[in-house]
Amino acid sequence: MRVFLFDTNIWGYWFDADRYPDEHRNIQKHLNELPANARIGISVITWGEIAVGLNGSSPEESSVQVRHLQFLTGQKPLIEDISTHTAEEYGRLRGRLRDNVLKRKKSLRAEELVDRFTWLELGSLENDLWIAAQAIAKNLTLVTNDELKEIHEAAGEDLHTENWAAELGKK
Repeated sequence: MRVFLFDTNIWGYWFDADRYPDEHRNIQKHLNELPANARIGISVITWGEIAVGLNGSSPEESSVQVRHLQFLTGQKPLIEDISTHTAEEYGRLRGRLRDNVLKRKKSLRAEELVDRFTWLELGSLENDLWIAAQAIAKNLTLVTNDELKEIHEAAGEDLHTENWAAELGKK
């Protein structure tokens, strides 16, 4: 069984056909092409990113988030939790990103790197790194519209991604 882990942007495009008609249509085409035994999953981190609008938002934004979570719940995706194996994969990826920065900034020593680099310098948001670690740890295909260049560089061939927001046959 092949499992596809949807990133937040893919869920957003699929949820909001009015706002993202092209992306929604492309995702729906990909879904229609899936074999019957394929499954869709979502990271608890993605769930958290979607739920952000529930707290401290305007009533209108909260309403959109509630509808989004209802849509998500209705789709019955596999919910991918964080495991110790995922945490180890995260540490490996984060270490490789750090090493890549050290290669580019040769004047630095490793001991100077204690939480020194921002995610901007590493070229990756923390949540994206955790979601990629989940995909690697569980051998899932991450479906995202993000390039994830630095994460791909650090992960090598361990990370498999697809962009379903693009038309079928295009990457």
